[in-house]
Order: sequence, then C-alpha cells, then structure tokens
Amino acid sequence: MTKEELIIKLKTIVQPYIQDEEAFKNLSEETDFINDLKINSANLVDVILDVEDEFDIRIENDDMEKMTNVKAAMAIVNEKLAAK
Repeated sequence: MTKEELIIKLKTIVQPYIQDEEAFKNLSEETDFINDLKINSANLVDVILDVEDEFDIRIENDDMEKMTNVKAAMAIVNEKLAAK
C-alpha cells in the first residue's frame, strides 16, 4: 500500500471524529489527531479500533499510546501489516 493510499484510508477513518474541518482538509503526515483535528481521547480509542478493523491488525497498548498523529499511525499500520 502506498503512502497516499494509507493517508486516504486514515482520513476516511478519522473523519467522523474530527472537530476541526480546516485541519482535516489539510491532513498530512504531520497532522496531530488531538491538537490539530481536536479528536478527544475517547474518540481516539474509536479511531484506533476502526484502524484495527480496516486493516485487520491488532494494535497493542504501547502502540496506542504512540498513535497520536498521522505519521505515527502510518508507521504502526505498516509495521503490523508487514508482520502479518
């Protein structure tokens, strides 16, 4: 999966939870889920669960704590997919 395809999938997953439309329109690898998109911590858990379902992967607690921005999410997803 290319970086662009992964960003598109992540964008679809986070869209229901965002509070900042402008930041969402400009979503990039550097976008922070909490500070930029204003996703609260409870919804961030939902995002992680949705990522697990979308990619059929299991994200451990250690990885969940690191998954606060698009770049980290991409790294974790790629790592989990490579390990399958």
